[in-house]
Amino acid sequence: MSVAAAMSVYHNVSAETTFKSDSLTIHSIEQVNVVTQRATERTPIPHSELTAEQIAESNFGEDIPSLLSSLPSVVISSESGIGIGSTSFRVRGTDPTRINVTLNGVPMNDAETHSVYWYDTPDLVSSVGSIQLQRGVGLSTAGTGAFGASLNMTTLAPQTKFSGRASLSYGSFNTQKQEVAISSGLLGGHWTVDGRLSHLYSDGYVDRARSNLSSYLFQVGYYKNRTSVKLLSFGGVAKVYLTYTGVSAEQLESDRRYNPEGEIWGYKPTASGEMEYAVVGYFDDHTDNYTQINNQLVVNHKFSDSWQLGATAHYTYGNGYYLNYKNDQKLAKYGITSAPVERTNLLRNKSMANHFGGIVATATYTSDRLTLNLGGSASLYDGVHYGTISALELAPDFALTEYYRNNTTKYDCSLFARADVALTEHLNLYADLQYRHITHNIDGVNDNYDPTISAMQRLDIARTYNFFNPKLGLHYAPAKHHALYLSAAVGQKEPTRNNFTDIREGEYPTAEQLLDIEGGYNFENKILTANINLYYMLYRNQLVQTGELSDTGELLSRNIPKSYRRGVELLLDIRATKWLSLGVNATLSQNHIIDYVDYIDDMAFERGKTTIAYSPAVIAGAYLQASTHGFTARFSSRYVSKQYLTNGEYEDLTLPRYSVSDLNLSYTFGKVRFGVKVANIFNAKYCASGYGGSWMEGATLADRKSWACYFPQATTSVLANVTVKW
Repeated sequence: MSVAAAMSVYHNVSAETTFKSDSLTIHSIEQVNVVTQRATERTPIPHSELTAEQIAESNFGEDIPSLLSSLPSVVISSESGIGIGSTSFRVRGTDPTRINVTLNGVPMNDAETHSVYWYDTPDLVSSVGSIQLQRGVGLSTAGTGAFGASLNMTTLAPQTKFSGRASLSYGSFNTQKQEVAISSGLLGGHWTVDGRLSHLYSDGYVDRARSNLSSYLFQVGYYKNRTSVKLLSFGGVAKVYLTYTGVSAEQLESDRRYNPEGEIWGYKPTASGEMEYAVVGYFDDHTDNYTQINNQLVVNHKFSDSWQLGATAHYTYGNGYYLNYKNDQKLAKYGITSAPVERTNLLRNKSMANHFGGIVATATYTSDRLTLNLGGSASLYDGVHYGTISALELAPDFALTEYYRNNTTKYDCSLFARADVALTEHLNLYADLQYRHITHNIDGVNDNYDPTISAMQRLDIARTYNFFNPKLGLHYAPAKHHALYLSAAVGQKEPTRNNFTDIREGEYPTAEQLLDIEGGYNFENKILTANINLYYMLYRNQLVQTGELSDTGELLSRNIPKSYRRGVELLLDIRATKWLSLGVNATLSQNHIIDYVDYIDDMAFERGKTTIAYSPAVIAGAYLQASTHGFTARFSSRYVSKQYLTNGEYEDLTLPRYSVSDLNLSYTFGKVRFGVKVANIFNAKYCASGYGGSWMEGATLADRKSWACYFPQATTSVLANVTVKW
């Protein structure tokens, strides 16, 4: 049943019947909480959904981005090559820092980088009950501005009967998962207690791309008549070997699984007896280590058949570091001037600790012709970054201290009013107004060495933003099964931390703006679902990397005046019989920067209209699924066309097109389910992400040379799972 259909059923049930039993109370309140945050069938916003059943069928231990791979306009990538560890996804070419992610309405994006680091909440997928991906600006929500998509997730509703499950997975590259979950059921007619413990481990496809992840979830719920109170805590401990550096085209041919991270360079004898400077080993603890604890207190109350209120207080604690082995480092770049040596190999710790808390609240009024949502959020982020040199190879007794420390505070508050009005029996008006206020302060010493002052970069940043984001749309259903829709929405987004730290002195970035126009046609009956969606996303002052270097030698992002994404999304699902279904989706797009200027070695080259980096012109997917007598087989395939690695649109700096197919098999009898996933069944050798750049050996583009690094994805791999429920 769709969310909209479920909501319709809910409103047609009287209050007396709805709350006749505590079991029904729980599920009604959980459903209401979902609907207040989601687009429905009458909302003129393109979106896709995954139900609890669909999520469970694909839950072998991989991160949430892997679940999204079959959705329209989605491209996923994994630094480890297997979907566990450092994973990410893009929508319509939009990078993860521009995708708003929430769980139960609470922001999941890091307040500074705007990214979601999925290994900080390991095995979160085992506790997610539903997922909705809204493409484009989407509904107003808490957290960073949605500049290409919004991912809205909810946790599983508590169980009303004592139950549990145990799940074991094992497969290629020593990938394994152990999970146990228990639910108390309804205690005393009002209380529920649920818990989950998980452990994930994988050696990774890429050399030394180890992921060792432990996580938990615990929730206590109280339900009585029209009120529910739920205390939820989840998080985990992650230890992941670093895989930030890709491999060259030559390495892809000779050893595509090679990982340059952790290399130890030194002198070793050659076959002729001469000494050469080369890799002599790998540092075993070249890792990212992080602990994150998320807490939510969720309160819902239904005042009447028309009015209901939901509020969530949240607090997240994070603490961790990553440890690097660095070769032949100039100590002055770390502010060390009194050491007995100028250069040496060293160990570097970069640490952070942060606190993020706030409240999200929504009041909803519903009548026969009107659904009104009034809401707001307020949050505070307080974080510290600091770094130390833990060891110097050529000066082991040297007393070392911190070489940088800086602090960040960020206040973020927003208010919104959203209305869905039935103007006639067939025509609905959607309006959404949001005001957002942000205050962002960074103070202290950064980790970048500034040669212009012969010292570490000083940070003294204080910025305030006020955004007004209106949205307006129409949904017209002229006949049964048919619907047309049109919407326009404004989105605005503040710069990330790196946009401030990687700059030239005095050149600060400004906020980005987006006008998103969406329109389409939808047909749905018991056999067929078909959708065509047209979109035009016009950006103003979008922040992109230009090829310039900052004062500290980092790649610099600049606001560019005009850019756009436009395209068509096509979707077709056919439920041919009770046991057979198939579907296809495709996105055909153009993604351009107007009048782009590319900088190479401080030389400026006017490139005119260029393609935005990491924005494929074609993204397509297809599936075929058969189910009978407890057995399910699903074959799926996805295709991604060529992507440029920079905004300069150079053919020698591209990510080649690729196609990859998976086969999922499962058999369920009683409360036992066996599953096997064969990923990349045709053994494609492809790369889902990469990066690169250019340098000049003359004064014209004919003298340009390039370099590129790629992140290879696993060839054919197998992951098996058995899940037992009781």
